[in-house]
Amino acid sequence: MQQATGNQLLSAAPSAAKAPRSRTHVVVNARAVQFRPCIDIHQGKVKQIVGSTLQDLQGGGEQALQTNFESEQPSSWYADLYKRDALTGGHVIMLGADDASKAAATAALAAYPGGLQLGGGVTVDNAKQYLDAGASHVIVTSYVFREGRLEQERLAALVELVGSQRLVLDLSCRKKEDGLYYVVTDRWQKFSDLALSEASLAQLAQSCNEFLVHGVDVEGMQLGIDDELVGLLGDWSPIPVTYAGGARTLGDLERVRLAGKGRVDITVGSALDIFGGQLPYTDVVAWHQQQQQAGREAAVEEPSSSGSSDDGSEGGGSSSSSGPAELGERRADGTVMYRF
Repeated sequence: MQQATGNQLLSAAPSAAKAPRSRTHVVVNARAVQFRPCIDIHQGKVKQIVGSTLQDLQGGGEQALQTNFESEQPSSWYADLYKRDALTGGHVIMLGADDASKAAATAALAAYPGGLQLGGGVTVDNAKQYLDAGASHVIVTSYVFREGRLEQERLAALVELVGSQRLVLDLSCRKKEDGLYYVVTDRWQKFSDLALSEASLAQLAQSCNEFLVHGVDVEGMQLGIDDELVGLLGDWSPIPVTYAGGARTLGDLERVRLAGKGRVDITVGSALDIFGGQLPYTDVVAWHQQQQQAGREAAVEEPSSSGSSDDGSEGGGSSSSSGPAELGERRADGTVMYRF
């Protein structure tokens, strides 16, 4: 079985050269930062758990498990809520492979078909089953990492089965003493040898549609976001990426938007009042809607750097002073640029 070490992912394939534009201006489609909701399921119940305390239950993990919240509402209640508020791209995560958790996950997918991604124990044997049950994407980590190494053969098999456009790679990570962030697997207890870098993300992006990255060192603790990690994701990811971990206020959502240069989506869990926290869910939805409105208003025309104009003359290569602001910066009219 073919395996790839972190070092083998340090070089990414060069991107193809873009063809010259045939007109003086091109339309830039802007997309704002999104709030991505979550439904974490443990033993059939919707819970919020400190991720770093997850351990193998056969090894006495239940005693070490730190649960922040256990809901009286079923998973479908949360799915209906997210559907009502038109929140897409959220994730359902099964924190265990028991039948009760699978049933709860399936109920959430049925309540909001096409609106939620599904992760937790996904393999080549069950991925299509979850997509057929209503998941928009399946999320994988541990299946494609074994003994600390990325198994390219397993990843390729998943891509062949479901297509890269329906696959999300969970690259949840922890920082090591060398200052690099390494992907962690098996309930976030085991370090892989894959460090996040511009090259490794570029390589992995060829096999998936999105990345999901939990900052494991702060996840579930409401200690504030990992600004450094968010900044690196904004700099390096060539595809949509969602960050989770530590968010507790609307100010933290703004920190993600700015640190991620407008290119990193955000998940909030334990801090939300629907999960026993202090941050009103309705306030977060309102923030999300403001971002989406900004994105709709931010379609602009940008001068082309090459090519010819519609009348056949050569197009100019300079930008006007009224051109778009830097990605991730809020413009004077409140718009936020976000594009790939």
